[in-house]
Amino acid sequence: MTMLDRMRRHKGWLKWSLALVVLTFVVFYIPDFLTTSTGAAPSEVLAEVEGEPITVGAFTRRYNAQVNAYRSAYGGQIKDQLIKQLGIDRQILNQLVDEEAMVAESRKQGLTVSDVEIRERILALPGFQQNGKFVGEQRYRQILQFSNPPMTTAEFERSPRRALQIEKLRSALTGWMSVSDVEVAAEFRKRNEKVKLDVVPVTAEAFKNQVTVNDAEIAAAFEKSKERYRIGEKRKIKYALLNVEQVRQTITVPETEVTAFYQQNITQYQTPAQVRASHILFKTEGKDENAVKAKAEEVLKLAKAPGADFAALAKKYSEDESNSANGGDLDYFGRGRMVAEFEQAAFAMKNGDISDLVKTAFGFHIIKMVDNKPESTRPVAEVRTEIEDQLKWQKAQAEAEKIAKSLEATIKTPADLDRIAAERKMQVTETGLVLLAEPIQGIGSQPELSGRLFGMKEGDVTPAMRVATGWVFATVTGRQDAYIPKLDEVKTKVTDDLKQEKAVEMAKQRAAAIATELKSAKDFAAAAKKAGLAIKPTELITRGSAIPDLGISESIDNVAFALPQGGVSDAITTPTGTAIIRVAEKVNVTDTEIAAGKDQLREEMVNQRRDKFFGAYMQKAKQGLKITTREDTLARVIGS
Repeated sequence: MTMLDRMRRHKGWLKWSLALVVLTFVVFYIPDFLTTSTGAAPSEVLAEVEGEPITVGAFTRRYNAQVNAYRSAYGGQIKDQLIKQLGIDRQILNQLVDEEAMVAESRKQGLTVSDVEIRERILALPGFQQNGKFVGEQRYRQILQFSNPPMTTAEFERSPRRALQIEKLRSALTGWMSVSDVEVAAEFRKRNEKVKLDVVPVTAEAFKNQVTVNDAEIAAAFEKSKERYRIGEKRKIKYALLNVEQVRQTITVPETEVTAFYQQNITQYQTPAQVRASHILFKTEGKDENAVKAKAEEVLKLAKAPGADFAALAKKYSEDESNSANGGDLDYFGRGRMVAEFEQAAFAMKNGDISDLVKTAFGFHIIKMVDNKPESTRPVAEVRTEIEDQLKWQKAQAEAEKIAKSLEATIKTPADLDRIAAERKMQVTETGLVLLAEPIQGIGSQPELSGRLFGMKEGDVTPAMRVATGWVFATVTGRQDAYIPKLDEVKTKVTDDLKQEKAVEMAKQRAAAIATELKSAKDFAAAAKKAGLAIKPTELITRGSAIPDLGISESIDNVAFALPQGGVSDAITTPTGTAIIRVAEKVNVTDTEIAAGKDQLREEMVNQRRDKFFGAYMQKAKQGLKITTREDTLARVIGS
């Protein structure tokens, strides 16, 4: 099975993966996805929505994030050509356009986002909290400064502001929508019905060794699908790096600044009070509360008896599955970790104390105090090196930026770049030919830099541009236009693709030939064995479950859940071959199960319905917006 086949087979995951990357980046982390604050040249603009530009840098950041997600999911096997075949580049551009359109439509409808709303969103982000509290303005700015790429608060806050703008539009348009009980019940049944299958897979893989192809067939396949094998535009890059680490080595920090920083950020070095406790839990959900309380009181007497082994009692009686096996130990925790009633009781106890019954939403607790740690503050002497290092990096970043900006007026040509680099002993690196989305040797993935380099002529030099390790000036020293290769360059790939296609067709023919026999056979297993095919039984599975040798197959699901128990299918085509199935067991959903799960499902279905309505609304709204796409630039960027 090819990687493309596996990815196509999991198209639902792919769609979700892409959406997840988009959500993560748009809402929280990457600023300026949809516009640029640097005055991008026209050649760097891929599209415009109501005059707002979508840049090559915005596109490549999103593109690289998605490619990395795919590579992580598929063990690094995915290639750029495979991504291209899936059309991810076009999907990403369309999403960027859609997002910009949503913001424009929101403003058109008079919706706004206040600074207070943005502030509340930022304050709630875990990355800006310490001990349950906001880290403070100075630390907030420092975190952003040391991010990759470094950013100001204005740059960072732009993205959540735009995300909130979109959220408000969606809420205003879809907040009224609901889902009926009948719809929820039908969907619950669809999702939770189960079948146990006897699967007879006839996979393409089994026929690959039987497949032969000749040069004429390979040439014909290539001619038919040349575009599939196109190689994207490449650049050869030379850059000089002003390394922040080198600047940092020249920086000294006076003791007075260390002390001042410590005093201004004292909360960073404080550890709030903590306690360590064990507990025995008696759950009340779905039970007679009085009966539960009576049992808890009996165990409480045992726990308070002289010489009682609290850990042994917890192992025997506690219904908290997460810690009963270790004697009910909850380890150390601070305020805000437990429900209010439990926390209040625990922090009022002394070491060795055993509480009376404590009632919470979970049930009745018996608490034993094991230990407590008072609030403490690390002394300045202990954190001096840490602070000094932090301030050095802060000063080095500022100094490196100052130097880089001062050099912009001097470095205008490749000759200037070489001369200044030599004078300042800056590291100079020249790469081989690289694609737009490929990491740059020595500095990694740099979408903004790559976008600019792919949009300029040979002989031009970029302005100073931030990268993870400092500032760079870069130029293009060579290029290779996108092209369709000669057959000899990709013959192995074309051959493999053609063999796979033929193997799939052979699997279809084989399955179709024996399907009738299996359907009419009295003994399904014996008939399959006679045909030389193995039965792969499943456990009880729901729709969307993986099938042995076949993975997730919508076509198999559709047939399996429509057949009665004991029913046998015709040959079913899948992306990896063909299969014949027999329904060995079928389990329907009860009304009780529906009642228990309907609320959670209703929320999900409402959101899906709102998403669908919102999508349809935006499709129409976009018709009233001025949207332009620069196809020439896009073709250059994606190599087509």
